[in-house]
Amino acid sequence: MTLIKSISGIRGTIGGQTGDTLNPLDIVKFVTAYATFMAERNAQKEKLTIVVGRDARISGEMVKNVVCGTLMGCGCDVINIGLATTPTTELAVRMSGADGGIIITASHNPRHWNALKLLNNEGEFLNKEEGNKVLEIAEAEAFCYADVDHLGSYTEDDSYDQRHIDDVLALSLVDAEAIKNAHYRVCVDSINSVGGVILPKLLTALGVSYDFLNGEPNGDFAHNPEPLEKNLQEIMGKMRSGGYDLGIVVDPDVDRLAFICENGEMFGEEYTLVSVADYVLSHTPGNTVSNLSSTRALRDITEKHGGCYKASAVGEVNVTTLMKEVGAVIGGEGNGGVIYPASHYGRDALVGIALFLSSLAQKGVTASQLRSTLPNYFIAKNRIDLQPTTDVDAILEKVKELYKDQQINDVDGVKIDFPDCWVHLRKSNTEPIIRVYSEAATMEEADKLGKQIMQIVYDMA
Repeated sequence: MTLIKSISGIRGTIGGQTGDTLNPLDIVKFVTAYATFMAERNAQKEKLTIVVGRDARISGEMVKNVVCGTLMGCGCDVINIGLATTPTTELAVRMSGADGGIIITASHNPRHWNALKLLNNEGEFLNKEEGNKVLEIAEAEAFCYADVDHLGSYTEDDSYDQRHIDDVLALSLVDAEAIKNAHYRVCVDSINSVGGVILPKLLTALGVSYDFLNGEPNGDFAHNPEPLEKNLQEIMGKMRSGGYDLGIVVDPDVDRLAFICENGEMFGEEYTLVSVADYVLSHTPGNTVSNLSSTRALRDITEKHGGCYKASAVGEVNVTTLMKEVGAVIGGEGNGGVIYPASHYGRDALVGIALFLSSLAQKGVTASQLRSTLPNYFIAKNRIDLQPTTDVDAILEKVKELYKDQQINDVDGVKIDFPDCWVHLRKSNTEPIIRVYSEAATMEEADKLGKQIMQIVYDMA
């Protein structure tokens, strides 16, 4: 498996040859590049402090040891917060006053993957320019390590789970009293990772009773960890058996969130953000942002509350950048990622859970009843396989010209907005393919639209 390097970090499968997988030597190289970049950026500081947190992957302990040792060798003081969610690590950077952070997680990738995600001093992902600079430093390998008198220190601090929960409970729109009085019982699938560590504490603090599936944080994922319906048959069956008000599903690093209704039906991954946004906007009207491949329902909800919706390029850092530009009160991604600036600029399933339960409790409705109040759309996801020599950019330009009479957004590929549907064509950064997402009032119409555009592309190729 090829080692994948991008502006957001480095990821790959564990084991194998250097330069081809995620292994100790490549981890040292990339962490050194990050530490070098951060030192250049903070040249006025004698010593930097970097927070390190990880999910429960089997390889996590090994990767953590290499990361922490390398940072110390670069002269950085390390705060290791142990098993921690991605949003917990992001908050820990800000709360501790650290200069940056490294999250050891491959998010929804299978168990044999791992990755490093890089944070700035605000606990937010590096932007494109910063990420590219880290990659340049890594390629040059002109590294210089600290001498024996200037090595970094190492401390462990396991207080940040509770501090994260306290931060969630302090949010003005989290109605802990209403949630407690509702006497909810939920079923949670935490996919054998850090959700099994922090979510029981959050639910207890909210007065919610719970049962966990795959709750042991051993990194041996019981099923494909991406929180999609095809991977969630166990908890859906559990919900159908009755006795639960809500099913909650997170990915291994707990930045993505999916709900299952009391009847065992999926609430809809795209609708995690939509439902939470509807609740937030009903109390604090304002603007919203999601990426181009996310449902139009967020736009509808935003406009209903008198706000303005904007679409960003795909990628969390692109979403948060645009959110800051337009002053969005909430945003995120259709993959179940809720970003609530009142807490922090990062996808956070804990925030999403607390806001969603607050909405349910205040409205006094079931999850399925709440879902029925939201605009209903369906997204079809397809791909076009092309030859490595195919000029994908030229094809996308032709598509844009062909549909120039429609509303076009080309900030990330080409998105064509028709009056009652849309299609988004986006070039993959790692494969000779075009991803084709299309949305309409029914799944049949969405798939038909996607296939129609796909045929046009095949005729051009």
